[in-house]
Amino acid sequence: MSFTVAIVGRPNVGKSTLFNRLTGKRHALVDDMPGVTRDRRMGEARIADLEFTVMDTAGLEEADSETLQGRMTRQTEQAIEEADVAMIVVDGRAGITPADQHFVRMVRKKHKPLVLVVNKAEGGKANAAITDAYSLGLGEPVAISAEHGEGMGDLYAALAPFAKESDGEAPKETIDTLMQIAIVGRPNVGKSTLLNRIIGEERVLTGPEAGITRDAIAVDFQFEGKNLRLVDTAGMRRKANVQEKVEKLAVADSLHSIQYAHVVVLVVDAQAPLEKQDNTIAALIEQEGRAMVLAVNKWDSVDDKPAYLKAIHQRLESVLPQVKGIPVVPISGKTGENIPKLLKECFRAYALWNREIGTGELNRWLEAALEEHTPPMISTRRLKIRYMTQKSARPPSFILFANMSEVPEHYLRYLVNTMRERFKLPGIPIRIRVRKNKNPYAEGQET
Repeated sequence: MSFTVAIVGRPNVGKSTLFNRLTGKRHALVDDMPGVTRDRRMGEARIADLEFTVMDTAGLEEADSETLQGRMTRQTEQAIEEADVAMIVVDGRAGITPADQHFVRMVRKKHKPLVLVVNKAEGGKANAAITDAYSLGLGEPVAISAEHGEGMGDLYAALAPFAKESDGEAPKETIDTLMQIAIVGRPNVGKSTLLNRIIGEERVLTGPEAGITRDAIAVDFQFEGKNLRLVDTAGMRRKANVQEKVEKLAVADSLHSIQYAHVVVLVVDAQAPLEKQDNTIAALIEQEGRAMVLAVNKWDSVDDKPAYLKAIHQRLESVLPQVKGIPVVPISGKTGENIPKLLKECFRAYALWNREIGTGELNRWLEAALEEHTPPMISTRRLKIRYMTQKSARPPSFILFANMSEVPEHYLRYLVNTMRERFKLPGIPIRIRVRKNKNPYAEGQET
């Protein structure tokens, strides 16, 4: 069974709380402050055996079309047009307001099936609002409490008639089978503009205001026959500058997106490239072990492009040696310049991130590396490295067997750099864990 439901209504009536309840996860940001949600967000919902796609939307407000609120309302209207049914949510404690009546009339003009939901109805607190809701002419309202999970049975009954039997199509790829690309960076570097340019539509809000994006918005997309999931994220400022609760939640959502991504596109502004915060974000991506591609946006504003690129690479060598060789792609989210090249670099980085190296080939390289640079003395003992094996990929991770459990950091860096060069793993995080060989002559130990 498959259908799509758009959750719409005034700001702060509990739409995002209901979205989280239906999807079973804390996907959408929730706060008492009105207007937290700005973009439309999709998720897979379930009530008992009823499965459907649900869209969380920005609160409907009357505003000029060119303002941020006006652009948010356009996103909500687009969600209604794409949905099979619109679920209009009202606040049971506040009752039916003139704004609710106005927006019900607006949604009716879309000629979509409507379900009226009275939220915050726990403990009979919304009896008066439920009675007033009949005046909207949408039939029997569904009383629920999204926060406490009450009334889900009644919501099931209201939505079940919209379910359609599957037409035999192959099941959609899951989050585990799609390559996931998180688009991250400082505020106002063009992350949302880039996502819209890639998919060819105004899927997420953009504008001159910094910090428009709050929720991490995932969009499935196909490029040259390959499936991927793009995730637009909130801008990440220095931790000391993040004071408001909503921004803290948004940054936490961005960090979560990095942790679950396969490839992370770090977007920097060509007019102010590689500032300290860019370096901090890049180091965080490396610590999480994600493959990374650097996108220098607003490339159309650069005059001496060759000199600029050379300076970028030199800067990377000095401030981010742990991701030596990271791909750098100059792009323009505004004009679309080099967007296909950026996606190809993402697929290339993804393939390298999944790289597995045979044990024989790995140890032939190790033997040559040890001959070229002999392991150092530690105290009065010579460090002896026996062999190496790959433990896992994503990122490539290895176990190094030696006569000591500690190997100097500088020597591990030497091994990582020569490995990256020998096996052509530019910009890919490499993990080496040291394991001490057991002494076969010690009493009670086996070889």
